Amino acid sequence: MPKTIKIRKGLNIPLLGSAERILQTAPSADVYAIKPPDFHGLTPKMLVKEGDPVKAGTPLFFDKYNENILFTSPVSGTFQEVVRGEKRRIMEVLVKPDGKEDYVDFGAASVAGLNREEILGRLLRSGAWPFFRQRPYAVMANPVDKPKAIFVSAFSSVPLAPDFDFLVNGQENLFQTGLDVLAKLTDGDLHLSLDAKNTRSNAFLQAKGAKLHYFEGPHPAGNVGIQIHHIAPLNKGDVVWYLDVQDIIIIGRLFEKGVFDATRIVALTGSEVLNPRYYKVKTGAQILSFAGSNLRREKDVKCRMISGDALTGTIVEEKGFLGFYDNQVTVIPEGNEHEFLGWLIPNLSRYSMSRTWPSFLMPWKKYRHDTNMRSGERPFVITGLYEKVLPMDVMPMQLLKAIMINDIDKMEQLGIYEVAPEDFALCEYVCPSKIEIQSVIRDGLDTIRKEFA
Repeated sequence: MPKTIKIRKGLNIPLLGSAERILQTAPSADVYAIKPPDFHGLTPKMLVKEGDPVKAGTPLFFDKYNENILFTSPVSGTFQEVVRGEKRRIMEVLVKPDGKEDYVDFGAASVAGLNREEILGRLLRSGAWPFFRQRPYAVMANPVDKPKAIFVSAFSSVPLAPDFDFLVNGQENLFQTGLDVLAKLTDGDLHLSLDAKNTRSNAFLQAKGAKLHYFEGPHPAGNVGIQIHHIAPLNKGDVVWYLDVQDIIIIGRLFEKGVFDATRIVALTGSEVLNPRYYKVKTGAQILSFAGSNLRREKDVKCRMISGDALTGTIVEEKGFLGFYDNQVTVIPEGNEHEFLGWLIPNLSRYSMSRTWPSFLMPWKKYRHDTNMRSGERPFVITGLYEKVLPMDVMPMQLLKAIMINDIDKMEQLGIYEVAPEDFALCEYVCPSKIEIQSVIRDGLDTIRKEFA
């Protein structure tokens, strides 16, 4: 058994509402959406017009700067409309399903009989390529690149994370086919990271063609960026790719069945969910189609619906859609009420990393956490808190300040190529200065990418 990598820095936030291992097939949504903002840096160009019939796998739009990268419909039906935001930016591309589940036939194929170019062509034509993301920059991968390695995390450590063993159950063969595809796309190693204490599925433990790595410790141990840092750190000029387990299953389905079937299992979690559980849905489904009847509806409590986890997910409106990369939906109370004396009042029902409240005396307790920040932005001073929750060999405070003053040389020296916004989510959570740290990191990555693109 490979050596276990122990992560000692980090924090598990004890939220209420983890999903039970119960799976339901969600009813078809009234409308599905592909959201260009899910793909950072993308400028979409439409290929269809309002009212055009589409099948699952029909191209809807492409990347302006790489016309080979297509984004395809997750369902069959009719292209409904383009929803635009400020400056006419395309925010959502909507498809109304017809209930027939017609697919574009890309033809089943044995991975062993295909070369790298043939595999790339199939991934690009089908719309499966956007599942591939890269470090540095944490953006969609460029198919022209040849990565030095590909990374897959077979567990998640985010708050209320879905159980990946449960997600892959019954789809082991598809997952292995997806791994076979990945192995043909790099001359380097295919790395698969497992939870040393909890991973039990043979799909992961007996995966072929991948190097297994075991991790143990609190969040962010499940972040692929932390795993890359401890397995094969990035240097300037290096490119690695990474994918999610369910993305790989969809790719395996593409090669075994010849169709782009964007079905995935999503965990509906959070304290404002009546019965947290798993739902089988199509990518881009309207969240209320499967969550609507399972939410608390209290007159005096407004909820925040998040596509993704509570630390890094995207806020969605009441009729919003599931994000392209998301395996969970989190619903928690909106912290929109003023609190008299705020954190000064002792409270047994509130969690804190510090010993401000007595939650440290009850490590078993789960909390109904809201979104209240309990203050505004404060002076940005060194406290040493970031270093307690970031298990990377970087200097977080110094890196953030280098980004703020746009010092590119300092950014490079301090490890900007290794990080992504999600790696700093806990830093943002514990930040006493209330700085939007993930946004700062994204700005720094965009600056570096623009400078050297």
